Amino acid sequence: MTIAAAPETAAAEICPHCNKAPALCVCEGIAKLDNRVGLLILQHPQEQDKGLGTARLTALHFNNAVFKIGLSWPSLTKALGRQADPKAWAVLYLGSAKPADFPDRAEIAVLDKSGAPVPHQNSALSEIEGIILLDGTWSQAKTLWWRNAWMLKCKRVALAPRRPSLYGKLRKEPRKEALSTLESAGLLISRLERRADFEAALLKTFARMLGKYTEAKKAAPARPA
Repeated sequence: MTIAAAPETAAAEICPHCNKAPALCVCEGIAKLDNRVGLLILQHPQEQDKGLGTARLTALHFNNAVFKIGLSWPSLTKALGRQADPKAWAVLYLGSAKPADFPDRAEIAVLDKSGAPVPHQNSALSEIEGIILLDGTWSQAKTLWWRNAWMLKCKRVALAPRRPSLYGKLRKEPRKEALSTLESAGLLISRLERRADFEAALLKTFARMLGKYTEAKKAAPARPA
């Protein structure tokens, strides 16, 4: 959603941290989380101005997080800006994986190259040192996946959340198990680090933003027929 503003003041009013208009900014009160599992968010360039996007908010929450906008990077090390072993990192990419095939109906599964869950899930999850999230629509995420061949060296994880996204009807998702970038990060890192408070903090911020969005939409003047 676009918040109406005078052209000469619109740019100045955008928050430099979350890149949202004042009516949607929830930066104040964000709790900083000291995460051990690293977070790298790669955002498709066409996604960055979405009013309901959560990528920047997610990165603001974590001390150990990197947020980048672009289509391709030559390596994980280049994307992160520091040395990193891709084999110790995991990319969240569902692909054709079916949540019903996850071991013991788990919320998180490590997949092999064919999209099937690998054996010894607990061991595979415990080896993950960082998570890569692809921010954008389903087709944009596919573009990021295919344009960065180094991701094939990483582990691949998928989610089968037990609850739907807080987006509800505000944003249409292609699959019922799809979550926002913020919700995905909260679920993954809180489970990997066994820190339920991480997910709770992120969801609190997300609920605040959605509440402000709903209020702004109600207050917006009706468009002429």
